[in-house]
Amino acid sequence: MNQEQGKSFLKFSEVAQLLPQEEMLETIPVNKRFSIGIPKETILNEARVPLVPDGVNLLVENGHRVFVQEGAGSKAGFSDSDFAEAGAVLVSGVSEIYNCDIIVKVAPPTPDELDLLKKNQTLLSAVYLPQQKREYFEKLLQKRTLALAYEFIQDRSGTFPLVHSMSEIVGNTSILIAAEYLAHPVLGRGISLGGFPGIKPAEVVIIGAGTVAEYATRTALGMGASVKIFDNSIYKLRAIQNKLGVRLYTTVLQPHELEDALLNANVVIAAKHSSTGRTSCFISEDMVRKMKPGTVIVDVSIDQGGCFETSRPTTHENPIYVEHDVIHYCVPNIASRVPHTASWSLSNFLTPLLLNFGDVGGVTNYLKRDEALGKGVYTFNGTLTNKLIGERFNMRYHDFRLLLAALR
Repeated sequence: MNQEQGKSFLKFSEVAQLLPQEEMLETIPVNKRFSIGIPKETILNEARVPLVPDGVNLLVENGHRVFVQEGAGSKAGFSDSDFAEAGAVLVSGVSEIYNCDIIVKVAPPTPDELDLLKKNQTLLSAVYLPQQKREYFEKLLQKRTLALAYEFIQDRSGTFPLVHSMSEIVGNTSILIAAEYLAHPVLGRGISLGGFPGIKPAEVVIIGAGTVAEYATRTALGMGASVKIFDNSIYKLRAIQNKLGVRLYTTVLQPHELEDALLNANVVIAAKHSSTGRTSCFISEDMVRKMKPGTVIVDVSIDQGGCFETSRPTTHENPIYVEHDVIHYCVPNIASRVPHTASWSLSNFLTPLLLNFGDVGGVTNYLKRDEALGKGVYTFNGTLTNKLIGERFNMRYHDFRLLLAALR
């Protein structure tokens, strides 16, 4: 560039700075305050509540109104007065709850509750996909509800925080349940899990190497048992050993190895999770027949069909049955056996999430910022947005991120 060109360029720059420029305005989200409804759970086996009184108090202190149906927390050890003192509005009827902006449940809405939903409400609950029918989703789509499922919600690391926290509780509780029935005065064999000098510890076989297996193993080892873990993934077996920091007996699901372990087991925890919603039943009735009398099976996978041919769902009221002299515990919702602890775990995740919804001006605004949470959305403005549900029930679905982009 020569001297004359340089002068021309500087002159052009000075003029350009004087020309009108496009104004860049910072978008500041407007805080939004919601009415949040917590209905009483009515389905069998569900004793949890999604928000504990401390969580409710935090929401109320931040300007939200929380409506709690009377008795909603009683099975989890939270009284109506606990919620009232936290600032909640107690109501007797469920219809008042379903007038709120956001409905927060544990179990999915029943057919009667679906009828109460209003247009543009937000629903936070589990979906229990293996137990659902196409009609459930069709009705939800008609309501044009923004629905998020606890099973599908992810965090930025790609893990499922609510599923993970419940799995931790289930893993721990499954061993405590097994220990109870192993020492049962009538049904059990009077066996303690172990840890005593000169006495052989109980043999615990765990099928699966996920979070449930990890926390079941921690508890079993802490109680002095001997643990063997089976899974069809070497990666998971290696990972669980690294997490526990203990060199356990681990092996892939080879039939002869598994049969050998089952024949000598005192406790079997079936914790094999399937991403398709249906666990393969790969332990035959004949194999159960060969197991030692008084052996305790806790089939955590029963909500996905179960791992044992002899498994069938039970309830918290009647949790066990004996078949071929083997005790079967097959309650689909083990976390609800310790509802106080499980409710705290749910509330620890949901309370900050609800606060975030308000701080950025609404649920949709927050979902635009948090792509991982958006994976939990399965219906939005009358459209199905979950691939797994769409393929399972042969329903048309659309990508949620594309629907959000169309709103901008």
